[in-house]
Amino acid sequence: MSVRTLTLLALLIALTTVATMIIQIPIPATQGYINVGDAMVFTSALLFGPLAGLLAGGVGSALADWFSGYLQFAPYTLVIKGLEGLVTGLIAWGLLKGRPMRTVGGIASMIAGMVIGGAVMVGGYYIVEQFIMGKAAAAEVPGNLLQVLAGVVIATPVTLILRSVAPTLRLPSNR
Repeated sequence: MSVRTLTLLALLIALTTVATMIIQIPIPATQGYINVGDAMVFTSALLFGPLAGLLAGGVGSALADWFSGYLQFAPYTLVIKGLEGLVTGLIAWGLLKGRPMRTVGGIASMIAGMVIGGAVMVGGYYIVEQFIMGKAAAAEVPGNLLQVLAGVVIATPVTLILRSVAPTLRLPSNR
């Protein structure tokens, strides 16, 4: 892996951490929180592919849990948010197959990836909170769904703008 790739991945992880920490709405029933970090997870996966989504989502979000005092969620977040980014990237990139993002089909592919990746996140936290942590998992589902929706609404235009400004912006391994 080149220095450029490592630097870009570290930047995506840092941006995801900040985006997750900047707005946090606590959910007392589960002792978790709602945030806008999904927007950065989605943007990373859409612009740079599944590996970037996996690392930015997993490591960046888990670091935010750790820095914010939600240590009980960090190991689960590492896996759940990592899978969210991975699935988003795999689906969106698989459906795009060289099609421009700015077409109706391209935007639909991006949204499909984000919605399915978001469903992985909502389901993952529900399973962990209900069956492992013994929390009131259903209390967090509406907030998590809102978090996914906010992520889609933010990541779609951000991704399209960044792609139009820098059309060759890619990880070196994705060229």
